[in-house]
Amino acid sequence: MKRVIYLMMVFCIFNLINSCSKKNTVYDASGVFESDEIIISSEATGILRDFKIEEGMELDSGIYVGYIDTTQLHLKIKQIEAQIKAIHSKKPDITKQLASMEEQLSFLIREKSRLMNLFDAGAATQKQIDDISSNIEVLKKQIDANKSNLEITSSSIDMETAPLMLQIKQLNDQIKKSVIVNPIKGTVLSKFAYENELATVGKPLYKVSNLSSLILRAYITGDQLDKIKLNQSVNVFVDSDKDNYRKYKGIIEWISRKAEFTPKTIQTKDERANLVYAIKIRVKNDGFIKIGMYGEVNFQ
Repeated sequence: MKRVIYLMMVFCIFNLINSCSKKNTVYDASGVFESDEIIISSEATGILRDFKIEEGMELDSGIYVGYIDTTQLHLKIKQIEAQIKAIHSKKPDITKQLASMEEQLSFLIREKSRLMNLFDAGAATQKQIDDISSNIEVLKKQIDANKSNLEITSSSIDMETAPLMLQIKQLNDQIKKSVIVNPIKGTVLSKFAYENELATVGKPLYKVSNLSSLILRAYITGDQLDKIKLNQSVNVFVDSDKDNYRKYKGIIEWISRKAEFTPKTIQTKDERANLVYAIKIRVKNDGFIKIGMYGEVNFQ
């Protein structure tokens, strides 16, 4: 009986010591977990269609999540294309408009060749050859002048349609931006808009964050600065239950260069008056860490 009582006393003392050691563990810093959150906003104006994402939904990068109605944009493109077609109908067909003059020039060249043969045979005069040669040169200059005028007219018409072509490109870009594509892999934290609502440029649609790793924003005093450095590995502790905690490895990825007053959510009123430095510790999340949870840090 004495042996049993002795063993029970030893067991109780061991539990008491173990419990006290957990509760009295001294940490170097404490803070709250947060994440890198991205607010996805509308890049177009119109009725929101096929937007069925929900809070807590896991989304892959590049996945389609909805679109904004583009009917008016498509109709605008059709209208501009009709304007371009009407302008192009005024564009001269240079080949057809010069065809008769080109045919006349070919005829004069053949006539000159015939007169040259007659001249060699003594049946034509030099004046006839000079006259037809002059007519050929005049006709060539007329053809060149008409061709130049027609090319200028054609070029001016092309310049007239250039701004309309740019408008079509702008509208196509707006149509492309009307398709809502999730930019990063993550979890939907908040939803700000719903299907069939009117979306405007810049209106927030939803908030997404990659929760595979979270950031513990902790605070340290000035005399602790020489104990830490960037990319340093530290131990992070998160409460599991009343007397236990979960232990994680974290990496210090940011240290503030400026001191600030301790946030009101940290420590007592007197301690909040102290100047501290904020640090960010990246912790890989196994699913148990949640945004807003408190964490404690021990520097190695």
